[in-house]
Amino acid sequence: MKFPVDSFKGIETPFYYYDVELLENTIATVRNEAARYGNFDVHYAIKANFNPRLLEIIAKAGLGADCVSGGEVAAALKAGVPASKIVFAGVGKTDKEIAQALDAGIFCFNAESVPELEAIEALAAERGVVAQVALRINPNVGAHTHSNITTGLAENKFGINYELLDEVIDIIEGMEHISLVGMHFHIGSQILVMDDFIALCGRINELQELLFETRGLVLPHINVGGGLGVRYDAPDRYPVPDFDLYFATYANNLKLYPGQRVHFELGRSIVAQCGGLVTRVTYVKHGGCKQFVIVDAGMNDLIRPALYDAYHRIENLTSSKPDEVYDVVGPVCESSDVFCRDRKIPATERGDILVMRTAGAYGEAMAFGYNCRALPKAVLSTDIL
Repeated sequence: MKFPVDSFKGIETPFYYYDVELLENTIATVRNEAARYGNFDVHYAIKANFNPRLLEIIAKAGLGADCVSGGEVAAALKAGVPASKIVFAGVGKTDKEIAQALDAGIFCFNAESVPELEAIEALAAERGVVAQVALRINPNVGAHTHSNITTGLAENKFGINYELLDEVIDIIEGMEHISLVGMHFHIGSQILVMDDFIALCGRINELQELLFETRGLVLPHINVGGGLGVRYDAPDRYPVPDFDLYFATYANNLKLYPGQRVHFELGRSIVAQCGGLVTRVTYVKHGGCKQFVIVDAGMNDLIRPALYDAYHRIENLTSSKPDEVYDVVGPVCESSDVFCRDRKIPATERGDILVMRTAGAYGEAMAFGYNCRALPKAVLSTDIL
């Protein structure tokens, strides 16, 4: 990722900077690797980053959209994603959101409970349409990731326990305005161990075999969710995730029936590496045992370190001095407004420009206005190069 630091000096900080060339290279890799298999469809997970200009780039490249709110469905449509490529998940879809999605004619709802199915059935009946639905199934497969982003266990707010699948299909068979077209899974995010995805394939294979043996049922669509992680520790060494290995893992381990298509919901792995949060040093505070670099970005601009104790590589773009050890902190009036502790970065002084790397996913998207702070703006490389 390239940082035109001379151009940054005239831009008010903090702001998110996006390398469009890297984003486009990442999307091209995703498309090329998925296309090798002929029946793989990729939907970009909008919750990772819904910046409208990035969404337009992603839509123009031909990716579908994975949405978890009515607002995201609207954003996808506005960006140019065809309704036929939109899937809509989420445990708490409101009647208004379901109705808007039905009216738009989206491809599929990823339904997460029987009450939700009943709501979709009623709203579809009012419109005289049939809604396509994939059941989100919890496969009881754990993921080697943070507990707050593990979503595939049997008892979870997301999805339906896989042991109840047969019972739920019985209920759907009595619904005239729902067409069951697939199963949907998502075991978590920031997964770097392919064994987790192999385990998911094993559970899907079991469920598919069960449905075929007991019901003669083969669903045309299998949605395996997303979850592929990125290397926060080495963004320049691994600027594009290993999509080759990721897609090959499913191709080699998922047992499909003729005509089935596989859907992927990738978010972080598409946008994380192309984004960085650029911030200026307001003060350097020397304590008794510690040194604090106080920057003008806060946890409201990038909450991941405070929320998940997440790691982001921090670079000083304006200093080439020998390293010193600092805590890098923000101005928000919370003790958790800390980006890192005891981190080595080049000796830093007031006015230096720092960048927090690999912040393109769940950075700008999760920013908020605590302490009446303005939301960070976005600058694309095409704006200044």
